[in-house]
Amino acid sequence: MTLWTAAEAAAATGGSISGDWRATGVSIDTRTLQPGDLFVALSAARDGHEFVAQALAKGAAAALVSRIPEGAPKGAPLLLVADVQAALEALGRAGRARMRGRVISVTGSVGKTSTKEMLRAVLSHQGRTHAAEASYNNHWGVPLTLARMPAETEFAVIEIGMNHPGEIAPLARMARPHVALVTTVAAAHLEAFESLEGIAREKASIFEGLEPGGTALVNTDISTAAILHESATRHAARVIGFGVARGAHHRLLWVDLHDGATVAHARAWRTPILYKIGITGRHFAMNGLAVLAVVQALGLDRAVAIADLAAWSPPEGRGTRERLVLDLAADGMSIDLIDDAFNANPESMAAALEVLAASAPRNDVGRVARGRRIAILGDMLELGTTEAVLHAGLAALPAMQAVDEVHCVGPRMRALWKALPERKRGRQVDTAEALAAEAHRLIDAGDVVLVKGSKGSKVSLVVAALRRAGRGVEEDRA
Repeated sequence: MTLWTAAEAAAATGGSISGDWRATGVSIDTRTLQPGDLFVALSAARDGHEFVAQALAKGAAAALVSRIPEGAPKGAPLLLVADVQAALEALGRAGRARMRGRVISVTGSVGKTSTKEMLRAVLSHQGRTHAAEASYNNHWGVPLTLARMPAETEFAVIEIGMNHPGEIAPLARMARPHVALVTTVAAAHLEAFESLEGIAREKASIFEGLEPGGTALVNTDISTAAILHESATRHAARVIGFGVARGAHHRLLWVDLHDGATVAHARAWRTPILYKIGITGRHFAMNGLAVLAVVQALGLDRAVAIADLAAWSPPEGRGTRERLVLDLAADGMSIDLIDDAFNANPESMAAALEVLAASAPRNDVGRVARGRRIAILGDMLELGTTEAVLHAGLAALPAMQAVDEVHCVGPRMRALWKALPERKRGRQVDTAEALAAEAHRLIDAGDVVLVKGSKGSKVSLVVAALRRAGRGVEEDRA
């Protein structure tokens, strides 16, 4: 199915074309490019123009460029523009303009990608749904997602992120959502914002992009809720609060954490709701409540959405759980791995440790005899001058009482290691590579192992090492 004709792409970007081509997709990476894609030669760590010849050889329909690249065959199908990034943004705006469905934009310090994926799962059974396959939420990710959006899309879910002030509002205005959601505001990117209030104001700017008559969804529980609410009331026709606080339109009443599932009881206005998430985590229950609020705002079938939530599981690295067999010759010789290695801040660390605390180790199956709850924690990045205090503060979390052993990865996590009681101290290393090399010696059959840290801490290397030590036999996604 054609996504962009040469003429349509030229009209959208103001560029000039060579050849009469039709693109069935849009790509910025030759490693994942599919035949028929329009290759966008962005300049980041490398200049995308260096890969145009390779993209065309792999079957790209054309390349979006700002100059004729070296090595491109004579008469190559090209879309020549003054600035590739600006042209991608223009293509994204054109993709949004021709779509007649409804758009939901999601941001938040914690949970935006998981919530986006929940929304994808829920909305896909109620209409043709489009969302990025990864965390494409920045200055190139949002326009790329919009440029990839088929014209007949009925629901689009656009994740919007930020690292610095002033990033969210332009992306929100590009997405032009009918519903905008802020999952929460937490101490992430403090290095750039200096205060929680500054982060809240940036997150609240998502409401500036709302279409006339749009709906804003606000977390009522957080200390900066008033900042979100003020922006929401200025830009939205309707404001819906969700949380545990009294007065929330969608109110979470109680959460029951099971090993591998979460059951929640809530109230939507005067309607009681009972729903299940197929993974452990109070934060997943809150994200699920926000999703049900979106469903209500869109006037969709809530019963179908509740059924779909029960079957949902998070993306890899964001709390997925799997069983790894250590010895195929002996029954029960396995560990349960909770892979939450993609991102971390104090709030998401607390949520992940609560999941670990609610997990049940298995006894009498390994050399230690008693199954343990083990946390392998990597540095939380971009926390600014308070980073040492915030890392050390994890030791006082209630969930930490149920954790048997904590291995700390990175120089910042040294503050936590020092704050822990000696009986809980595991290894303390400066690099993930160092811990990955000995990961197989730190675990035993029956253990439940959580691996969590900011992406830059590279604790995903430890996850990979644990998978090499075991063999995945099942994913706990009941």
